[in-house]
Amino acid sequence: MLKVTDLRIQFRTADGWFDAVKGISFAIPQGKTLGIVGESGSGKSVTALSIMRLLDVKQTKITGDIIFDNINITQTAEKDMQALRGNRIAMIFQEPMTSLNPVLTCGRQITEAIQLHCNLSKDAARAEAINLFKEVQLPRPESLLDSYPHQLSGGQRQRVMIAMALSCNPELLIADEPTTALDVTVQKTIIDLLLKLKAERNMSLLFISHDLGVVSQVADEVLVMYKGSIVEQATVKDIFNNPQHPYTKGLLACRPAAHQRLKALPIIADFLKIEPDGHLVSTGLTLAEVNKNFAYPLPELENHKQLLYRNKALLEVNNLCTWFPIKSGWFTSNKQYIKAVDDVSFEVYPGETLGLVGESGSGKTTLGRSILRLIEPTAGSIAYKGTNLLQLNTNDLRRMRRKIQIIFQDPYSSLNPRQTIGELLMEPMQVHNLHQNNAQRKQKVMELLQRVNLLPEHFNRYPHEFSGGQRQRVVIARALALEPEFIICDESVSALDVSVQAQILNLLKHLQQELGLTYIFISHDLSVIKHISDRIMVINQGKIEEIADADELYHNPKAAYTQKLIASIPQIAI
Repeated sequence: MLKVTDLRIQFRTADGWFDAVKGISFAIPQGKTLGIVGESGSGKSVTALSIMRLLDVKQTKITGDIIFDNINITQTAEKDMQALRGNRIAMIFQEPMTSLNPVLTCGRQITEAIQLHCNLSKDAARAEAINLFKEVQLPRPESLLDSYPHQLSGGQRQRVMIAMALSCNPELLIADEPTTALDVTVQKTIIDLLLKLKAERNMSLLFISHDLGVVSQVADEVLVMYKGSIVEQATVKDIFNNPQHPYTKGLLACRPAAHQRLKALPIIADFLKIEPDGHLVSTGLTLAEVNKNFAYPLPELENHKQLLYRNKALLEVNNLCTWFPIKSGWFTSNKQYIKAVDDVSFEVYPGETLGLVGESGSGKTTLGRSILRLIEPTAGSIAYKGTNLLQLNTNDLRRMRRKIQIIFQDPYSSLNPRQTIGELLMEPMQVHNLHQNNAQRKQKVMELLQRVNLLPEHFNRYPHEFSGGQRQRVVIARALALEPEFIICDESVSALDVSVQAQILNLLKHLQQELGLTYIFISHDLSVIKHISDRIMVINQGKIEEIADADELYHNPKAAYTQKLIASIPQIAI
């Protein structure tokens, strides 16, 4: 169905042409799935966009052949390409919110594609769109057809994108990170849906992801990309049972292990080093050796748990409620509320990491922000070292916030794009009048940059000049700038590559040990939560389902909701 031969892609830069893809070749037979894995910058998405001919021709050079059903896409006229694109070849993009037009209803966007390629009337196109929404299992399809993208959840928007991609019955479907940052339960549903539709329609599928567990469940063959080149290509069974290249071994090792607790996660550098000439060289370590080196000895783990809970709780939350009123009519006296956090009680001990897990909309983020009073709770008490935070005035609360910080989910949107990294890190010190002058504050910033593994020259750079992992380190450094005791980490690794995610998780654990920090770690990813947490609290619809030791909860969940979450975690299935 698709054959790519010696594909090379270059981008124009200020310093000349940059090689993004360096002569790769692969094929996808009809009805089969090819998985492409690799870190950000490996060339996965660029390869997909070149198949769709969606790269800027003025800024890009493409050589090699892309043959789809005997048509050479690299040499096809744009008019003919328009007949292929969205019709015989369709694509599900990584971020549906940026791929859907925010000023058009979902129905308008999908019927437009159907009318263009299928030559149907407006009413017939709408009827077909309703059928597609039913096929991708969207609730209330007629209603959602008239809704705008911002009115839908992340999982619903992803289903709209899938429906749009399937609207003209394509022979090849390209799915670019279709489940990244989705809840595990929604992710499982989307994967099952794609596999079902692929089988029913006998489609070929190009599935791009950095999550090896997901790829193992959908692909027949896998190719592993690193900095624009294919370093390994084999059947899914061979890749996961007997990886040959050290980079593949590193990707597999970066995933938090379900069967054992590690002191730290292995990273790519444990398996791979780069020579001065750019060649990749194996360190000689095996997966088994690295996991053995990183294993947490059971006696040490038990001793750690006993030491944690011998002290008085640092944070005590009792009967906390955060309710949001729903707008009602003029003449109704009974107010209705969305109970985002509903009668929640728990405690966190000094030096502990309490994992907080649940699906989107479960109340995780609202709970975290309520503790900091970034959202004002409706009722209850929050005692930090015996002081009820809900009774503090503005000035006292500001002083208390020096000790309680937050790392937000999206580092790019939480950093001011007009300020340099140095200014961003010095600003909280100036607000709280820490240190005697700006010279001392700058020196402190340099120490913080070093602590989070950034370089001194990063001081004068802006947020857009950093990768996602580097921006996450900047946000961590900013949280540390006020020398806090307690940090709430809100989905701080959810959208990162597994290799970068491993580095950030290792950094957070190292900082905790070095500085005596206490964390609430919020995530929808139970495998990540299990790795970093001492105890896990599961929240659903604003209420606590259960709280237990991390290993105990993972291996012996009591609540049906927790069992569902754990069952949805993508395991490498060969």
